[in-house]
Amino acid sequence: MKRKAQSQTVDQKPIKKSKTSLTNEDAKKRFRKGLFDKDVLDKYTRGYAKSTPYKHSVIHELIDDKLLRAVREEIKNNVSFTPKETDIYKIHQSGDLANLDGLDDDALAKLPSLLALRDAMYSQSFRDYVAHITGCGPLSGRKTDMAINIYTPGCYLLCHDDVIGSRKVSYILYLTDPDTPWKPEWGGALRLFPVRTIEGKDGQVARTPAPDVSKIIPPTWNQLSFFAVQPGESFHDVEEVYHAETKDQLEKQAGRVRMAISGWFHIPQFGEDGYVPGAEEKLAKNSGLMQLQGNPDQYDAPQPKPVAVEQPESSSQEEFDEADLEFLLKYMAPTYLTPDTLEQISEYFDEDSSITLPNLLGKKFSKKLREFVAAQDSAPSPEDSAEIEKGAWRVAKPPHKHRYLYLRPGNATSKNGKSKKDDSPIRELLEEFLPSPQFHRWLQMATGCVIESHDFIARRFRRGRDYTLATGHEGKPRLELTLGITPTSGWGDDDEDGDDNAEEENGEHSKANGSKGKGKAKDAPSKKGKSKGEENGDEDEDAQEVGGHEVYMAGDDDADHEDAAVYKSSGDDDNILFFQAAAWNKMSLVLRDSGALKFVKYVSRRAPGDRWDISGTFEVEEQDDDDDDDDDEGEDGENDDVLLEDTEEEEWNGFPDSSSESDSD
Repeated sequence: MKRKAQSQTVDQKPIKKSKTSLTNEDAKKRFRKGLFDKDVLDKYTRGYAKSTPYKHSVIHELIDDKLLRAVREEIKNNVSFTPKETDIYKIHQSGDLANLDGLDDDALAKLPSLLALRDAMYSQSFRDYVAHITGCGPLSGRKTDMAINIYTPGCYLLCHDDVIGSRKVSYILYLTDPDTPWKPEWGGALRLFPVRTIEGKDGQVARTPAPDVSKIIPPTWNQLSFFAVQPGESFHDVEEVYHAETKDQLEKQAGRVRMAISGWFHIPQFGEDGYVPGAEEKLAKNSGLMQLQGNPDQYDAPQPKPVAVEQPESSSQEEFDEADLEFLLKYMAPTYLTPDTLEQISEYFDEDSSITLPNLLGKKFSKKLREFVAAQDSAPSPEDSAEIEKGAWRVAKPPHKHRYLYLRPGNATSKNGKSKKDDSPIRELLEEFLPSPQFHRWLQMATGCVIESHDFIARRFRRGRDYTLATGHEGKPRLELTLGITPTSGWGDDDEDGDDNAEEENGEHSKANGSKGKGKAKDAPSKKGKSKGEENGDEDEDAQEVGGHEVYMAGDDDADHEDAAVYKSSGDDDNILFFQAAAWNKMSLVLRDSGALKFVKYVSRRAPGDRWDISGTFEVEEQDDDDDDDDDEGEDGENDDVLLEDTEEEEWNGFPDSSSESDSD
């Protein structure tokens, strides 16, 4: 699987070469004195060769300090930034930087230092310097590729390898506040992932990134970090920039604004020295082969483990006997077992192909479960994956697809043999309630789907660490279940937390809250299917910023026809099919068509706790669909980039110390 547009920047286009030629002598004057001395170059070259987990280099004080300060001031005063958010990143990015030479004279006159920096970075002298250190061969001075990115508190970029098109070297030049030194505890570091080499039974060797980073490079003023882009190896991310405890603290720390110019050096283009006809096509082909070598997907975790379901006798499909009801009442709220409620659920699901059911679990079991999960959530736990897997939980991998903790049915015994079965209500859900014939029958009555198999896992998304990136689904429609068991509040879906099981005590029906969007990737809704609090617009603004929500989106049919480095901005609500924030005792059911994308947003370290849920997948008998004429499902089952609506993003109001009156949000 290859991610499209795995990059540190978005909405980028190659910047044209400056009309004026820069001599080697003039170019070198724009860098720090002594940088091009042979002994300095040799030192960086030796360091690059010895670096781990893959070859990279860090150069401090790269640019003449006076020039770079002037660049930063020009950016602060004249460049505006747009918030961008997808499944893989949250960032602010510059506009109108795609082609500096294409700006009119008035605009260009405001950015002379930025233009000087751009020309110096792509000068023959510096390209040769980078090529010598990395040993990557000639680099293009014509195809320049750079943008300015701003990471404010809450921003991040998740794991990817930067392999797209003709990219050869990836770099990032930091322009953090030179007078307020960046502290590592603020986050924002460039982090490198080691790669596991796994030999299969057939002797084929696969390479896949480990779930934990092994090299952390915090931002520093005038620091350049760079590495050769290597398929299946150059995996990295940008750590979340963490929120300050108070607004006063944030102001004293210059807003924790992580500004950087990032981009790539490319292979030589037509007409340049070192150009080789067909080299770009060959590079793309070899990259794809290297990523597929040894079938690394077979080492993904967790792997699907569907369990076949025997169909009940036809006479028993629409009714429960006394024993069935006694079993279900052990776990479920009584209201969901009444014929009227089941009929309402069935009608709603038949219309929308998705529904959210609050307070599904009964009062007694819910209380026991919440106490158990809350205790686990508040207890300290190891961060190292190897230490975690000494217990019953496992770590989802590889990180360029997903990372979270998971527990399978039958996996409630740790590697040291200690059993956790007797005291875990999570195990009861996984092994007794959800796989039971009684629940299957209830589910078939509620959804009209005939279940062929089931597959369940419990998931824990740790704050400041975990997520899933968007993946598609190929094949016939399947039923997907998510039972939210997040014990903390403050996720943007707290409107019903205080009413847990209130309805069941007086016998009234709990209201079945359905998403306004269909779970199937067709006829997308006119509104996003958000939780009630969000639709009413009265949720706490900060609650939107902690992540952890599960999203279904329609696949983009045009994605294959766009430049892979470009993210498409969209304010179109129709992309979002279903949206559910982390919640307590709330079950969502979605009938998912082929092509629909799904992800769980990265959980910010600012979140009130970890996100917990039970995730289930049911293969179901395919049914005739009367709405095929309007079917607009995507065909690409690969992991794809998913754009969240810009209107959900908190606007960045610029630099706290800026005296400029220009609009820089």
